[in-house]
Amino acid sequence: MDFDPWNPAFVADPYPAYEALRARGRVIRYEPTGQWLVPHHADVSALLRDRRLGRTYLHRFSHEEFGRTPPPAEHEPFHTLNDQGMLDLEDPAHARVRRLVAKAFTPRTVERLAPAVTRMAQELVAGFVADGGGDLLTAIAEPLPVAVIAELLGIPGPDRPLLRPWSADICGMFELNPGEEVARRAVRASVEFSAYLRGLIAERRKDPGTDLISALIAAHDSEDGRLSEQEMISTCVLLLNAGHEATVNTTTNGWWTLLRHPDELAALRADPTMLSTAVDELMRYDTPLQMFERWVLDDIEVGGTVVPRGSEVALLFGSANRDPASFERPDTLDLRRTDNPHLSFGAGIHYCLGAPLARVELAASFGALLADSTPPLRLVREPQWREGYVIRGLRELVVAF
Repeated sequence: MDFDPWNPAFVADPYPAYEALRARGRVIRYEPTGQWLVPHHADVSALLRDRRLGRTYLHRFSHEEFGRTPPPAEHEPFHTLNDQGMLDLEDPAHARVRRLVAKAFTPRTVERLAPAVTRMAQELVAGFVADGGGDLLTAIAEPLPVAVIAELLGIPGPDRPLLRPWSADICGMFELNPGEEVARRAVRASVEFSAYLRGLIAERRKDPGTDLISALIAAHDSEDGRLSEQEMISTCVLLLNAGHEATVNTTTNGWWTLLRHPDELAALRADPTMLSTAVDELMRYDTPLQMFERWVLDDIEVGGTVVPRGSEVALLFGSANRDPASFERPDTLDLRRTDNPHLSFGAGIHYCLGAPLARVELAASFGALLADSTPPLRLVREPQWREGYVIRGLRELVVAF
C-alpha cells in the first residue's frame, strides 16, 4: 500500500508503506499535501536539530515573503493560542518561554506528583476491575493524564470535564488539510479555553497556590524577559494537549499491541522490572504521533535532493522508529529492548518538556493493570482506528477480565 494518510487501511497499519518509502529514498515529494516526506531515522533526528528548519517562519518572514497564504481571519483565535505555545515558537522567544516554564515545571514537580499519579491509576483500575472491564480508553487512558495535568495546573475538580473536549477540538487542526468544520470547532474551543484560563489566572493572582499556574504567574510578574499572559495561556493549553494526547494513545495503542503479543505480555506480567523499557518500546513500536512538520527556512539538502526554502517537510516519526538502520529487528516487539533511540518525544530544542511526567503516568497505568491483584485483560472485540493520521489512536478498546 502507498502512503495515503486519508485511507483507513493505511491508518490501521502504515508500517508496510513506510518500508516502501524508506526504500524509495531519503526525501520524497508528496503532492497531495505539497510536503517532502522524510522516512529515515537518521534524517528525522538530524532535521529535528537543524536550525535551518522551524515550527514557524514568522520570526523571519511574513506569509507573503515565504510564499504562503495567511490563514483566514476567522481562524485567528486558534492561531493566537497555538502560535504562542513553546511547540510553535522559535528562538529567541522559544528559549525565553521554555526557560521560564522549566523553572516552574521541574523534576521536583514531577517527583512530587508521582505518588498522586500512582494513587489515581490504582483507583481507576480498581473501579475498572469492579465493573468487569469496559472501554479502557474512556475508563483509564483518558481520565488519568487529564487528571494529572489538571492537578499540575490547579484546575478545580468540577471544571476538569471541560478539558478533554476542548483539547480534542483544538488538536483536530493538527491533522493534514483539516476542513472548515474542524477549524470552526477548534476556533470555538480556543476562545472558550482561553477565556477560562484568563479567569483562572486572575483568581490565582489574587490567591496563589502551589500549582503550575501560580508558578507561571510568579515568572510573569518577576522574571526578566517574563512571560506574557497570552504565553501563559498558550503554555497551559499546550501542556494539556501535548501532555495527554500522546499518553492516551500510547496507553490504548500499547495495550492493543500487548494483547496481540501474548508472550511479551506474559513476560511483562511475570517481571514488572521490565516496565521502564516496555513503555519506551511500546512508544517506538506503535508511535502515537506519526508525523511532525517543519518549515524549511533556508535551502537544505537531504540525500542529494535540495529542498528549497518555503517548503514544508513531514518528519515521519512512525517510519523512523521502525528503521532497520537504527533498530535491530525493528518490526519485532521486544519489551526488554535497551538500545532504543526512539523519537516519539522529539529531539532538539522542541524535545518534549513533559517526557518525564509522561513516563511516570504510563508506568503507573500499565503497572496498575499488570499488578498481581489485577486479573489479566482479554479483548472483547477488535478495535477500530479513529479518523486522523498525525495523532493516531483507537476509537475504543473494549476489554474484560
